[in-house]
Amino acid sequence: MKFLDLAKVYIRSGSGGNGAVSFRREKYIEYGGPDGGNGGRGGDVVLEAVGSLNTLIDFRYQQHFFAKNGQGGMGRQRTGKDGDDIVLRVPVGTEILDEDQDTVIVDMTEEGERFILAKGGNGGFGNMHFKTSTNQAPRRANPGQPGVERTIWLRLKLIADVGLLGLPNAGKSTFLAATSNARPKIADYPFTTLVPNLGVVGVDGTEFVVADIPGLIEGAHEGRGIGDRFLGHVERCSALLHLVDGTAPDPAADYRTIINELEMYGGGLADKPRLTVLNKVDAVDGEGLPDRLTALQAAAGGPVMTMSGVSGEGVTEVLRALRAVIGQDTDQSEHKADAPWSPV
Repeated sequence: MKFLDLAKVYIRSGSGGNGAVSFRREKYIEYGGPDGGNGGRGGDVVLEAVGSLNTLIDFRYQQHFFAKNGQGGMGRQRTGKDGDDIVLRVPVGTEILDEDQDTVIVDMTEEGERFILAKGGNGGFGNMHFKTSTNQAPRRANPGQPGVERTIWLRLKLIADVGLLGLPNAGKSTFLAATSNARPKIADYPFTTLVPNLGVVGVDGTEFVVADIPGLIEGAHEGRGIGDRFLGHVERCSALLHLVDGTAPDPAADYRTIINELEMYGGGLADKPRLTVLNKVDAVDGEGLPDRLTALQAAAGGPVMTMSGVSGEGVTEVLRALRAVIGQDTDQSEHKADAPWSPV
């Protein structure tokens, strides 16, 4: 199944049915009277978050979604049938944007969440509604209200606990394949990962979700390479795992490149809890490893872990450190939620 994280769709809610103008024509009813019923209500366009989906590929083949119109009123005081709603099922984590691609209408972050994108028009009143003591035979009825028509964008941001960052060929896909059942494409050339991949990683009886996105290069925030299109998938992550290629000529420079791209992208990514790891240490000369590690620690301004996704060296320690970071973030979120309100 192909991955698609951005789709443009056109929606229209149903129009309400017209009210009816009708009079009783029955034997033995001397004066008759109005009996035109009201029109039915138009259908809504409803959005529903579904946990079983992880792509917007369905919206590539169908972009127009129109709810049913309400049925017109009829004689004998019969109200028209309401139009059927139409439900758009999207993955959890989908943002709904207005046509300008900037205004967020709603963010679907919980499974089963529903939101009405466009309400159907009300049905018109039939002439029976307008009967009064002074106007006992009205010949007027209201038309139904028109539906709402609009263009929206669907943008998917995958929900994961940890997001993988790094230059192309930093070993992100290898790490994901070694620690989960995910099978991303792995090769010895850059940009083997073209779409985000998710994997469930387990350590010491605890599981969490890791998201691997395509590698970044210098100037990605300006659209170079694949660009920053996929950075939105790590905005929701509790922590970031920054993998640095230990076999690169200057790992410290590679580290600064990624950090600069995070800062230029914004969205609070540079401020998220981040674990820096020097990867591919099994392929580094034993005498050169300490110097590379020291330089990277100086650039990161803190401790740096070492790991090899191929040999498995240090992988378990990295997973345990990630689990600890995720747990701290969860505890802080719960503490903030339970804290009493304060104006400060």
